[in-house]
Amino acid sequence: MTDRLAELRARLSAIDEKIIDLVADRLALVGEIGECKRSEQRPTRDFARERQVIEQARARAEARGVAMGLADALMRLLIQSSLASQEQARVRAEGQGQGQPALVIGGQGKMGRWFTRFLESQGYSVTVADPAGQVAGAAWVQDWRVAGGQFALTVVAAPLGQTASILDQLAGQTRYGLVFDIGSLKSPLIDSLRRLAQSGVRVTSLHPMFGPDTQLLSGRHVLFLDAGCPDATREARALFASTMAEQIEMSLEDHDRLIAWVLGLSHALNIAFFTALADSGATLPQLAELSSTTFDAQLDVASRVAGESPGLYFEIQSLNPHGPVALEELLSAVTRIADIVRRGDQAAFVSLMEKGREYLARRR
Repeated sequence: MTDRLAELRARLSAIDEKIIDLVADRLALVGEIGECKRSEQRPTRDFARERQVIEQARARAEARGVAMGLADALMRLLIQSSLASQEQARVRAEGQGQGQPALVIGGQGKMGRWFTRFLESQGYSVTVADPAGQVAGAAWVQDWRVAGGQFALTVVAAPLGQTASILDQLAGQTRYGLVFDIGSLKSPLIDSLRRLAQSGVRVTSLHPMFGPDTQLLSGRHVLFLDAGCPDATREARALFASTMAEQIEMSLEDHDRLIAWVLGLSHALNIAFFTALADSGATLPQLAELSSTTFDAQLDVASRVAGESPGLYFEIQSLNPHGPVALEELLSAVTRIADIVRRGDQAAFVSLMEKGREYLARRR
């Protein structure tokens, strides 16, 4: 390495250190801004301010000869980090736990750990019940049935196949607090949830529509499904009041019919995509060299799906009574496209594209 190259790299490293220092300073300032927002009862998110920050960054980038796309991406990343920091601080400040005991059944699972951290941040004293082992920072019991019933809050985060049995057993115990499950499907749980409500337990049902790595709930959805105890649903919703999550109430009966499309169809599509690639005989590095924007985006989504729990994803496909309808429609659509291509029917292909474009435009 020449002396000149070594000198330039040293200067670059010094700039990188300054960037990190400035990011740290920015986050500290963000913390103070968050405190001001809370004291003035302002919402965490200010879309007008975000737009102003991005526009200022773009203008500065243009003046300095920096690509505006780079400035845009950088500022959006910093804004997301700032929002996550402010949201977490608000959850801690406005948390309802106040040292009350909470139980997470199945707390070693990915979403179980997420709820353990979430409740701890709200000031709850969390006990994890899971034969798989302990969660750092939380009390632990191997079997939830020996934990007692004096909990202000009980989250059932066990595998779906075990959740109905746990709910049924809870009905036979004295529970004084709120109880809710977080299952991805509700058909297998409806009878158990309603029996539990009829036994006098404050029970409701949740479906967090995000993964366990989620830090910022802005733009994320949490579904709340009343099981016959409206007060319990309101109490569960209050847990997320200090976050920016979108809260949606729906019926237990409607949930699985819609989830068959939202989760079942999208999962199956991506599983079919990576299965077709794996069976194609083409190596992924070779395909990546020829990749397009669409292929790269689809590959990213498929990679995330492939990294999820096969057991959970099989449950979502096999235990949803509405699932076969979505799968049959997917099979029918692929068969139709293949037939159109084989026949060389351009008009039919264009019609499919236009119909899809019109349908997807309704989202906006």
